[in-house]
Order: sequence, then C-alpha cells, then structure tokens
Amino acid sequence: MQRVDFGFKKVSPEEKTELVREVFSSVASGYDMMNDLMSLGSHRLFKRMTVEMSGVRTGDRVLDLAGGTGDLAALFAEVVGTTGTVVLTDINAEMMAVGRERLLNRGFAQVQFCQANGESLPFPDDSFDCVSIGFGLRNFTNKTRALGELKRILKPGGVLLVLEFSKPENPVIDAGYRVFQAFWPGMGKLLTRDSESYRYLVESIRVHPDQKALKIMMEDAGYEQVRYHNLISGVAAIHRGVKP
Repeated sequence: MQRVDFGFKKVSPEEKTELVREVFSSVASGYDMMNDLMSLGSHRLFKRMTVEMSGVRTGDRVLDLAGGTGDLAALFAEVVGTTGTVVLTDINAEMMAVGRERLLNRGFAQVQFCQANGESLPFPDDSFDCVSIGFGLRNFTNKTRALGELKRILKPGGVLLVLEFSKPENPVIDAGYRVFQAFWPGMGKLLTRDSESYRYLVESIRVHPDQKALKIMMEDAGYEQVRYHNLISGVAAIHRGVKP
C-alpha cells in the first residue's frame, strides 16, 4: 500500500487528504492571527512579492489555489481589476468561507469561489494566465500530480508561482528558526486551543522538498524558465515557472 508523509507520520493518501482537511477546519478562525505571529508579519510582504513576480496584468484570469482566507486573491484582484477574474479554490470549506466573507465585504466582485481538490481541478485546459499557491503545496497528497494538473489549466505562456516554506541556507538562521518553530504548538494551543495542528505545520515544513528539489520537480513536470527567490535566507521561497 502506498504511504505518504503527514508531517513525520506515514499514512495512506486518502488519510492524508482527510487529515489535512481536519487541520485547516480546526484552525480556520484563528489562521490569520497565527500567521502574523509565526511570521512576525512577513508573510504579507512575501505575498506582495509573489504578485509582483507574476507579471499579471489588468483583465487577466488568475487561480489562487489553496487560497484559504483570501490574502493572495485580494492582492491579485487589485491588479486584474474589474475586467479580470480571480478564482479562489480550496479543499477546505471553513477556510474558504472566511476568505469569501472577507473578499465580498471588501467589494471584490471579480473574485469567484470553488471548493475543489488541487490534484483534480474542474477547469478546462488552458484556462488561466496565472496560478498561485501560497503556503499550500506542502499539504498536497501528490505534489507531482498537482503540478501536472496546474500545468494543464494554465494557458501557454502562463505562470505558476509557488510561495512556500523552504530550507534556510544560513546555518545560524536555520538553528534560530528551528528554536522559534518549537514555540508554534504552544502558541497554537494558547490562541486557537489546537496544538496538534501547529505541530503538524512544523513537521510538514521539515519534510517538504528544499528549494533545489522543488525546482527540479517543476522542471520534470514540464515547466520552463524555472527559478526561485529565497526569502530570509530560505526560510521561505518563491518558485516561478512558465508553461511552454
């Protein structure tokens, strides 16, 4: 039987999909507050950098996969304007409900919502000018399948952007970051009454492919001009690839 990583555990693909769904259902209400604390607010800057690297323009069609509470979708909506479209997709209904309320309250009528599994998307081939995944790829059950599915729905010349936790290249920063991560489960218990979800978060970061490995995975999936930009010496990274 095939086994996949769920943090440091090995589970079946079906179990991982359900366990990830449960994790984000549990933390949906406090997700943004914890993000600000765990990143010291830097995740907001990282997301703006992701949009800037996309090359998205007015009128474009963008998919924000694993879009959750809508931070990236809002930034893309500002760029594509009222003549463009942003589709926020997430497997988790609770996370997407938070994002939907927030975006509609801000008047982003160009944002649409679709609950779907990123490894099997309900969109035709060549549908989007850009696809973004912000801090979501590491949670996918089959990352290779997801990268192929995203290539399918991108238009020729379309851009995939993956913003994800990565591996610090400076050993001093890496050591300090690991110490900081050790506090996350306790912070989660205090603020969201859920330590296990944040223990999984730490473990999922540790087992996620590093920058070079993810670059190779994207190239193997058929993307061209693949490059990555380290953030805080590799605490996170933005990978960018183009569909030929």
